[in-house]
Amino acid sequence: MKKQDLFKGLLLGILVALTCSFVIFLVISKGNTEFSLAYQYLKANDLVGKVITLGSIPNLFLFFFLLNRGKEMMSRGIILSLFVLTIFTLIL
Repeated sequence: MKKQDLFKGLLLGILVALTCSFVIFLVISKGNTEFSLAYQYLKANDLVGKVITLGSIPNLFLFFFLLNRGKEMMSRGIILSLFVLTIFTLIL
């Protein structure tokens, strides 16, 4: 059961970060350009990593919420997702 909670936290953390990154991506691109053109703009200005980092901020609130609910293993999964996103950002 504990490994399942860790995996749930990992998936939840990655899902929240990617969702928030997508929302920030839409705000930056002002919603009126194509996805590929907006991505090329972000890549050319080295903003992709910064958008992913900003999208990871809500994981902080999710971490403390799960910790207060007594879901320590899911909180550890959130931290693990931040490590995974950090490595992914470094690769990009």
